[in-house]
Amino acid sequence: MRDGKWPGDVIERAAQLREQLRPQIDQFIREQRLPDSFHHLIDDYYLPLAVWLAQKRVRGQPLVVGICGGQGSGKSTLTDFLRLAWAAMDLCSAGFSLDDIYLTRAERQRLAQAVHPLLATRGVPGTHDVQLGLDTIEALCHGDSRSEVAIPSFDKSTDDRAPRARWPRLRGPVDILLFEGWCVGAQPWKDGAEPINALERQEDADGIWRDYINTQLAGPYRALFAQLDVLLMLKVPDMDSVLEWRRLQERKLCARTGGGMSDEELERFVQHYERITRNLLTEMPARADCIFELGRNHRICAMCLRRADDGR
Repeated sequence: MRDGKWPGDVIERAAQLREQLRPQIDQFIREQRLPDSFHHLIDDYYLPLAVWLAQKRVRGQPLVVGICGGQGSGKSTLTDFLRLAWAAMDLCSAGFSLDDIYLTRAERQRLAQAVHPLLATRGVPGTHDVQLGLDTIEALCHGDSRSEVAIPSFDKSTDDRAPRARWPRLRGPVDILLFEGWCVGAQPWKDGAEPINALERQEDADGIWRDYINTQLAGPYRALFAQLDVLLMLKVPDMDSVLEWRRLQERKLCARTGGGMSDEELERFVQHYERITRNLLTEMPARADCIFELGRNHRICAMCLRRADDGR
């Protein structure tokens, strides 16, 4: 069963937290350059989610929360706010992204030569260092509090992993760990033999690239996503929205730096992720613990919770 309302005790605790955090929330909105209307989003969704997730934690055990959402869905903003709220609740938290554990540029180039040229492009399952993700989750959740944990970092400006000396460090273990990414929690697709877009038809006609990705989802990534205790889905409206939101990001980048992809290049880029995105939109809502429905304005317009008695 599903529920579109927060439990009463969650709403009550969130209201108390709202008064406690009023100055920090105002500062957060200013620093993030968010509109004043974002206060309503925080009141209706972000604060109750922070309380609801904190209640999911078993005392003495870390809670690993997966956040799945495409580009422009608000994963980073949500992650930052949740950590702010949990600090006020005396909970130690940490977060890192699937983007932080990409294979190095050299490793992806070798993979492209050995398997398929499209694997040189970071993003899809098969282009991440899954073991690095597993090791990082283990260290943050169960590590020795006397030792520092190096949290991976990827430098998108160089399309390569940042030097280890520049990785942020945190002392574990944490109470709550956030692991976010565009396909966090994704499962293999079925009946996907036929190409669904120009990229697949023209550059992967024989399906080698697609088969490799699906094999990775069924194998190494299954072990990685099995670490999640709770799965939150930021559900985009459709693929058209994904493309449009990514186009807006690219235009902002172009205005700031003078560089960026053309509309044709961007459309090809997004097609790398279309098959998995469509599969996520189809199958993940049935199993996610919490779903935030996003409108075309990027804002949350509805939510759905898995009830406590609704088993996996």
